Amino acid sequence: MTSFLNKLVTISIAVLIVLSGLNCQNQPATKTETKAPADPNVVAKISDYTIMKEELEKRLLTELYPKEYEMIDEQAKPLDADSVLTEMIAEKAMIMEARAQGYLEDESVSNLVEKFRERRLINLLIQNYVQKMMDKITATETEIDQRLQSDPNMDRMRLKRIIENQKARKIIDRYYSQLYEKFHTKKLSENYAQAVQIHERLLNHPKTPQKLKFIRAAQIKDEMTQEERSIVLVTYDYGKVTMEDLLKTLCDFSPPSRPKNLNTSNGIEQFLDRVLAMPLYTTEAKLLKLDENEELLRQVKEYEDRRLLGKVYSEIYKKIEEPSAEQLVTYYNDNKEKFIIGKSLKIDLIWCQDLKTANQVKAELDSGKDFESVKQQYSLEKQIKPFNTYTNREGLFWNDLWNAEPNDIVGPIKGFHRQGIKWRVVKILEKSPGEIKEYSTNMDNMIKNAIINEQRLDLLAEYRSKMLKKYPHEIYHKRIKDIDPLDIQ
Repeated sequence: MTSFLNKLVTISIAVLIVLSGLNCQNQPATKTETKAPADPNVVAKISDYTIMKEELEKRLLTELYPKEYEMIDEQAKPLDADSVLTEMIAEKAMIMEARAQGYLEDESVSNLVEKFRERRLINLLIQNYVQKMMDKITATETEIDQRLQSDPNMDRMRLKRIIENQKARKIIDRYYSQLYEKFHTKKLSENYAQAVQIHERLLNHPKTPQKLKFIRAAQIKDEMTQEERSIVLVTYDYGKVTMEDLLKTLCDFSPPSRPKNLNTSNGIEQFLDRVLAMPLYTTEAKLLKLDENEELLRQVKEYEDRRLLGKVYSEIYKKIEEPSAEQLVTYYNDNKEKFIIGKSLKIDLIWCQDLKTANQVKAELDSGKDFESVKQQYSLEKQIKPFNTYTNREGLFWNDLWNAEPNDIVGPIKGFHRQGIKWRVVKILEKSPGEIKEYSTNMDNMIKNAIINEQRLDLLAEYRSKMLKKYPHEIYHKRIKDIDPLDIQ
């Protein structure tokens, strides 16, 4: 149970800190716009889902950033708010369809959602409990002074956190013990020998031989009888822990971190303490009706949506066909320009606070001032040295740079800076057009990924269009017409 409680202590300390501070192409047409919601930040609606302007802007910024290993289409049109918002609406429709198709009952979805719900519920329980115990957790000045006597060099604030962490650990341990007694928890040690035998069989004698020796989740369903799965190891008011529960919890741990002593009854009992923590805390939380907390329900619904959307994507991608060797060669010969190797620019640049500063920088450079001296005067990043940049680093800004020649000063031009977009002035130092090589089999993976990515995009576009036609929706175009993706901060 120790590792589980360590996580809860971390949560409790986080609460302490807070409390101390207080003490697409061819887009389908939408319906004719009806009266828009009163909130001007609502930019689209489909069923009970609404999309806010802030959500759209965050998504636009995410979509703008080039993906590290993704091929960049240098001729692609820049993003616009309308197309990205339509894609977001389509995703909501896909989630609605997934619910209608019963995907929420699929074990690959339902198990993850249930675990997420339980973790959030326990977090809420511990936070509420810690808040009530604040006076017993907060480190006093006297306690800190006493500790400093034995370690005078210790940072005072760090020592305060250590003391509070230790206090929280003891209080949560005591809380767990109280719940253990409250729910009349009883371990059925007479069944431990069976548990040891089942664990040993699944680990050392799986039906399907495995190179790496560890129990897999599929074995619980495929290699155990219902009777074995139902063996009761612990009982408590409102529930029980079975052999299936123990093994499912075991499979939640990465193999290297799993206990090595489950070949003994003592090991089974020790691990049961870790298994028990979640159901006991969850039971208490439900008795306190914390499972009805509105923020918790919202978080679970959002998580469900993410898992359902992921499930939809995986179902769509099952239709992708593996390209043949002949198709790989044909695709490469027809699209050689996509596989140019070594195309790059060597640049130096000056990041500017705003457009006014960028114009000033450009004017001074045009008047003949030294690039490095201007950089030291104005740049947000004065230590940047000249570096090589590529299409998948510059994204939609690549063409403006590539069209220049060595020694040209380009700008003011925007670029990706940290987590946003800033103005910059760029000096082109070197320009390498790269080379197109003749096809060879060591290119197969790269070519296959390009083909599969195109299939994915086509299948997604088709399915999104279908969902948008099926589920009525509204986009409030007047509210997004002035959104420029490149102006989002």
